[in-house]
Amino acid sequence: MVEHTLAADTAMGPVTLSVGNLDAMTAYYRDAVALEVLDATTDTVTLGRGATPVVILQHSPELKHASPRDAGLFHTAILFDTEEALAASVYSVAQKYPATFTGSSDHLVSKAFYFTDPEGNGVELYWDRERSAWSWVHGTLEMGTLYLDPNLFLQQNLTEASVSAPMIGGAQVGHVHLQVGDVATAREFYVGRLGFDETVAIGDQALFVSAGGYHHHMAMNTWNSRGAGPRLPALGLARVDIEVPAADDLGTLAERMTHFGIQTRDDGQSLSFDDPWANLIRVGVAPA
Repeated sequence: MVEHTLAADTAMGPVTLSVGNLDAMTAYYRDAVALEVLDATTDTVTLGRGATPVVILQHSPELKHASPRDAGLFHTAILFDTEEALAASVYSVAQKYPATFTGSSDHLVSKAFYFTDPEGNGVELYWDRERSAWSWVHGTLEMGTLYLDPNLFLQQNLTEASVSAPMIGGAQVGHVHLQVGDVATAREFYVGRLGFDETVAIGDQALFVSAGGYHHHMAMNTWNSRGAGPRLPALGLARVDIEVPAADDLGTLAERMTHFGIQTRDDGQSLSFDDPWANLIRVGVAPA
């Protein structure tokens, strides 16, 4: 019997981006988003908070930008543990890179602010309401897109201390949102094969999936990319990391992928494979 769902404590790991200008991209995520450099080599910079990596930037100057209609990254969503921490990061980006702000929304389960980094990658900065405040109806989570006044949010949550030192509180990748060619194929792969649960579907336009009753660890939409085929090497998304709680969970996933005939690469620490659009997914065991 093959177990068909991911462990409830599954979470997202860092998102790896292929970037053309490593210095400029490092400056954005460090100085504006207010992440700290956790590790740096000649061609790779890892940024995060504390011991938690959030974004890994890989210098890939030989690559070009993909078309906005290609499959790939829609946004990396960075989850902050308090509204004050979120406000500090939002204010920092707005002060240093005001032109990168693209909008804000109250999604009922969360409050979110959207940006585009200097190389065109979508970035969501958000905070979750307590799960007890979420509403489920017949197995579907109620999410909305309500107006969220960014200035009022900052007035209510920004402090003098967080303005001068915006790197407060914890931050991690809360979810990853992809552009895909069609929702049916995404559902077959991410729910039927990888083992997430579906939480919300918007017709044939978008799908939201999670483990353990979260609102979504991953999402896929066709808003810009309907009909897109597998990606060619390009700047942007290089890898999505998913973290399962234990080695047994990784073994169960390996069995499931073998059962469905999906080619994987096992290095003894993690399992890697491509989704139907050639997005590289790597699943490993969460750090102790």
